[in-house]
Amino acid sequence: MKAFLGSMTGRVFMVLLLGVVASAALTQWLAVGERQRAIEQYRDYHAVERAEQLVMSTDMVPLTSRAAYLKVANKGSVRLELRPDAEHAAGAPTEFSTALQAKLGETFKVTALAQPPLACVKPKKAPGLFSPKPWGGTCENLDVRMQDGHMLRLLVLPPRQPAFAEHNDWMTLLPFLISIAILAYLVTRMTMRPLKQLAQAAKDLGNDINHPPLALTGASEIRQASAAFNAMQARIRQHIFQRTQMLAAITHDLQTPLTRLRLRLEKVADSDLHERLVGDLSAMQSMVKEGLDLARSMDSTEAMQALDVDSLLDSVCSDAADAGQNVTLEGHAGMALMGRPIAMRRCLVNLIDNAVKYGQHAQVTVERLAGAARIRIRDGGPGIAPDQLAKVFEPFYRIETSRSRESGGTGLGLTIARNIAEQHGATVLLSNHVDGGLEVTLVVPQYYAGK
Repeated sequence: MKAFLGSMTGRVFMVLLLGVVASAALTQWLAVGERQRAIEQYRDYHAVERAEQLVMSTDMVPLTSRAAYLKVANKGSVRLELRPDAEHAAGAPTEFSTALQAKLGETFKVTALAQPPLACVKPKKAPGLFSPKPWGGTCENLDVRMQDGHMLRLLVLPPRQPAFAEHNDWMTLLPFLISIAILAYLVTRMTMRPLKQLAQAAKDLGNDINHPPLALTGASEIRQASAAFNAMQARIRQHIFQRTQMLAAITHDLQTPLTRLRLRLEKVADSDLHERLVGDLSAMQSMVKEGLDLARSMDSTEAMQALDVDSLLDSVCSDAADAGQNVTLEGHAGMALMGRPIAMRRCLVNLIDNAVKYGQHAQVTVERLAGAARIRIRDGGPGIAPDQLAKVFEPFYRIETSRSRESGGTGLGLTIARNIAEQHGATVLLSNHVDGGLEVTLVVPQYYAGK
């Protein structure tokens, strides 16, 4: 849940949902208030009509029969009763008493009393958010003097509450809130899907520059962004291709004059000078060879195929042992990976050669993780200073205390290995082991989306 709310999808969903719910709640609150005001005005109008009819009809009933008549006629919220003995002080005329006096005429006398009926006292309990407010319409206590001079008490009371259970507004709003939540989620997904596709395309582009371009679908803005992204990918691919071709051409063309120089060096009579020149020439040829390997490591045209991890490691370690290197292999992965065979083999060879050159031996361990294989290569060397662990991946970077002409290091081995690993969605990490030596950890995913 925390990850969802931290994502752009979760944030847009919550903002949209809360905004719609707040708008709906405000609309519902205003509608409830407006509906109650309309009901109050409607009932006030009819209360005046009902009071007029009740007073006029009672005035026509003989005095001796009025009590019996009123007992039958008093129904609803407008009631006309015999005036009680208790006196009430007169109050200021109200809108209702004025309207009723105008309808009855001057032969009747309507007097508003200061003390309202007990039913007009508002309850102390506060209503719910969407529940009707306490009755705000007419609630009157009036004295009416009939034409014969007899006084009656007119009560205009609030409407009675229905006998059935009070309606729960939240139960009415629940389906509405659920539908709003579903709609907000669908709108959020529709809005965020193109952004997720662009983010995934950017990730795939970083791992595989030859990844298929984005499909130009969706809204016009999304199609425009996708077209710009595809154009950027094409330009980057062209730049990388030109750089790779230039590097490959330079290193390849250097091999021919270097070979001629080696042949001509055989004519040098001075043996000491001959050995020094041959050493320099060998170093140059090694740099040219690794330059070609670096150019190939940036080439991702080799087809992906299933590779058995254990078989690949056993083959690489066996070849290294046959070449006289001190290499041991432990562990069992028991899984296949999607990868480029030649490139993955070059990556492992470079890592093992690096361990043997600068650590005298390479101890290779493989294990299976959830959806990935972890390969650790540990040597017996002095390790690398912590501030240089990241720098050794830079092209032509060498640690002078260990990488010299005698060791044959050019500073491209780890760069080549990292380039190949990144093309497979893998990670290469360096760390100094607690018991001494440098440990290289290669984690390769079993299935790579950028393939």
